[in-house]
Amino acid sequence: MRTFDGLDLDVRTYGPEQVPVTILLAHCWTLNQEGWHYQVRALQREFGHAIRIVTWDHRGHGRSQEAHKASCTIDNLARDMSDVIDTYAPEGKLVLAGHSIGGMTVMALAAQRPELFDRVVGTAFVATSSGQLNTVTLGLPEMGPLLRSQIPRMLALRSRTLTKKARRRAPIIERQVVHRFLFGHPMRLVDAALTVEGIINSSAATMVGFYQDCMHHDRAEGLKVLDGIPTQVLVGTRDVLTPPSHARRIAESVEGAVLTVVPDAGHMLPLERDELVSGVLIRLLRPHL
Repeated sequence: MRTFDGLDLDVRTYGPEQVPVTILLAHCWTLNQEGWHYQVRALQREFGHAIRIVTWDHRGHGRSQEAHKASCTIDNLARDMSDVIDTYAPEGKLVLAGHSIGGMTVMALAAQRPELFDRVVGTAFVATSSGQLNTVTLGLPEMGPLLRSQIPRMLALRSRTLTKKARRRAPIIERQVVHRFLFGHPMRLVDAALTVEGIINSSAATMVGFYQDCMHHDRAEGLKVLDGIPTQVLVGTRDVLTPPSHARRIAESVEGAVLTVVPDAGHMLPLERDELVSGVLIRLLRPHL
């Protein structure tokens, strides 16, 4: 799909066009739509062709076209998501799920197109935040604020100075970031490898541009659009990027939202606790079939 500003997005659909409900899965920063692969499989197994599933790689991620740093913003991700909906799910009910920056994208979409949420019958916010990310300490009160800004700059430097082949051969820094800051316990090596590969495939502009924009992300007020819509908020107790306090803020901002705090899990819930996340999505979809 071509974006409003001329970028090519890699979009995948599963299931027919004429269905009662479509679910859209927005992935996290530096990964790609494969971050939802467990959920896609579970939803297909549960509902077959009774629903449509739409996934895509955000601009600057995965197989989508690289984006200039200035265009790496949450508002632009929301405009892209809006166009994905208009192109691949123009009619019928919608369930929207977002992991990390994907959840922030859903919040920005609510601010941009509140009328669209008349069609939304369920939302899931997975390991995400409605704002105040500039206060996150990564679980390290003294060193956290410095590391928070240095990690994306360091990964961006590796992206500029080393080929992807070189980083795949020796992904020392990427592995340390994934193991220390993204996953809780237990961690499957296949999930960690997928996450490392996503980081290696992310450009310097993707690293720095979205990080800088996330530091200004504040969309708690826009969540009021979701009042009365079944909303699930999930967070791991070991999530140091979007910690439990951020999930509570989202849940408190949406009337009727249900908060689930997952013991020992980190930031990568769709991978770490795939059955739990899949079950939440199934429960949001089932009443509309």
